[in-house]
Amino acid sequence: MCLLIVLGRPYSNKAVQLTAGTSVAPAAPAMWLSRSRPAAAAARRALALRPYCTRRAQRQGLLFRQLFEPVSCTYTYLLADRKTKEAVLIDPVLETAKRDAELVRELGLNLLYAANTHCHADHITGTGLLKTMLPGCRSVISQDSGALADILLREGHALEFGAFALETRSTPGHTDGCLTYVLSDRTMAFTGDALLIRGCGRTDFQQGSPETLYRSVHEKIFTLPGDCLIYPAHDYTGQTVSTVEEERTLNPRLTQSCEAFVQLMNSLNLPQPQQIDFAVPANLKCGIQDAAT
Repeated sequence: MCLLIVLGRPYSNKAVQLTAGTSVAPAAPAMWLSRSRPAAAAARRALALRPYCTRRAQRQGLLFRQLFEPVSCTYTYLLADRKTKEAVLIDPVLETAKRDAELVRELGLNLLYAANTHCHADHITGTGLLKTMLPGCRSVISQDSGALADILLREGHALEFGAFALETRSTPGHTDGCLTYVLSDRTMAFTGDALLIRGCGRTDFQQGSPETLYRSVHEKIFTLPGDCLIYPAHDYTGQTVSTVEEERTLNPRLTQSCEAFVQLMNSLNLPQPQQIDFAVPANLKCGIQDAAT
């Protein structure tokens, strides 16, 4: 289960580029390696620390939902402040945008931001369609992605909704414009394709780099508290959540040396995503972005 947050204010259809440290307020296939006993013990500790995220969120006044799109195995996350009803949606998918909009309405939320973790290659984002269905919603993506959006983020920016905020960490390597969104109390991190549960995103297209991805995960994600919950953009094995400590000790790719990781990623020889030829051009326009133009 996941947390839900609501945001919403009038917006300009002009992209906003922020300076570092700026907060955006509601404006005016799994691989397993044998592991040592210490690693297994660390994993057991992480499992013991893992809270029931929805219950924890409720105590904090945060509404959280984890939603799923089965064709691309994409997770969409809704977070909202229960008091102010301001919300943010992370990684919406075009085919399930109507579902997401209906949920936002049912819960009485004000969706301020529809944010992407990166320019996806396996599905078309639902941000453009959501803007038409939920007036006041603004599209968000990394400035380094080269994509259009109402708000272009860089390292250190924050998306504020009610009493909560999502801190932006730049985690390139899968693509140049990958972001990880970290809840302000560091209890949750939305890692996109940079870090998956017992895996990571591929690095063989869209300016991917295994060396860069390795540094991003180790320096920007693995430095978070061990019990910080990890919510990826995809999972293909039926898992829904992990922790920083689990992935630090059990991820079969990222527990290797950088040299071994690079060799592994360069030898995967994966087929191209089926939707890449039309998904990437569409996502460079944030789905349908401003359809009238």
